[in-house]
Amino acid sequence: MRDFPTEAPDLHEAEPIPAAAKAAIEELLQSGDLFRYTAPADAPVALLEREFAEMMGSRYALAVSSCSAALFLSLKALDLPKGAKVLIPAFTFAAVPSAVVHAEMQPVLVEVSMDYRIDLADFEQKLADADAVLISHMRGHTSDMDAILKLATAHDLPVIEDAAHSLGTVWGGQKIGTLGHVGCFSFQSYKMINAGEGGILITDDAELVARAVIMSGAYEHNWKKHGDIAEAAAKWQNKLPLYNLRMQNLSATVIRPQLAELPRRVRDGLRNHDYVAAKLQASGYFEVPPSLKPETRAPDSIQFNLAGFSEDQSRAFLAEAKKRGVGAQIFGLSQDNARAFWNWQFIEGPVPDLPKTRAMLAQACDVRLPVRLTLPELDFVADALISAAKAVKA
Repeated sequence: MRDFPTEAPDLHEAEPIPAAAKAAIEELLQSGDLFRYTAPADAPVALLEREFAEMMGSRYALAVSSCSAALFLSLKALDLPKGAKVLIPAFTFAAVPSAVVHAEMQPVLVEVSMDYRIDLADFEQKLADADAVLISHMRGHTSDMDAILKLATAHDLPVIEDAAHSLGTVWGGQKIGTLGHVGCFSFQSYKMINAGEGGILITDDAELVARAVIMSGAYEHNWKKHGDIAEAAAKWQNKLPLYNLRMQNLSATVIRPQLAELPRRVRDGLRNHDYVAAKLQASGYFEVPPSLKPETRAPDSIQFNLAGFSEDQSRAFLAEAKKRGVGAQIFGLSQDNARAFWNWQFIEGPVPDLPKTRAMLAQACDVRLPVRLTLPELDFVADALISAAKAVKA
């Protein structure tokens, strides 16, 4: 019989950084070489790029300061015109439309259905006026990428994958982030690999990554330290602005030992999610959207819709869950939530009418499930949520 925890688990506590990183960090600190371009070759950031590209099966990788930076550089490196229209899901994090705005382009929000995925009818309708597609696999939920890529290809539009929440996810046997023209990942502290902050982009396009390398801050002749893209980068010297979005060596040193941990974390995250999802679904209070057939997810959180709850009941549910030690949020009911599209007031023009997305955000609940949680701790979380719903409905 498993010991049931008497206190709620900490749903924000990350796994410790692997011991293998400690010696490497100490050696790096002793050298003082924190800048990626100090060493003539094989700096920690350069090694991370090589290892990450190999792990993902991509030709090139560029490590930068955040996933937002990777998205921004990807848009700029596509050499799209100023004011280009970029389709993005209306359910994503505010950093995604922000990256589009920073790139001097116009975000065009696409409806999202109750399963948190792109509404294909709205997507197809808005393609004719678009210049690019940026698909967020928000909270690790993969939209129908076969349909999206087919439609984008028919309109000759590049596709960027925001895979911040999807490192380790597979679609039809292919790794998420490798389906589009470029894939962007996050190493922020709540992701599968934790460096506090950091990001990386991957692509098979030498010209795109060459432009991104220059703009990331490879000034003077530092682009020569990027191996076989040096020739492609040379012609862009002094012709592109420098945004100085580089990753530094300390971050790379923290990240590299965690790459080997990724398969286990993906396995444990999927186990945790599916275990809690089954209990929530069986309770009758919640609806947990299933994965799509080609999708094998790598979750570190769970999302579910409240079934038949009024707004007052939904707010009461959050309060009851908090009493029981489990923090949850409903994206559309949390004040100033950065995932609610009506709060993105930095986008030019009126707030778009997106009734499907608005309805989903009013019911969609979000709870973190760190991969380190034990089965008794998962029972605690699931039972607390079910008990909170039961108290409200009673």
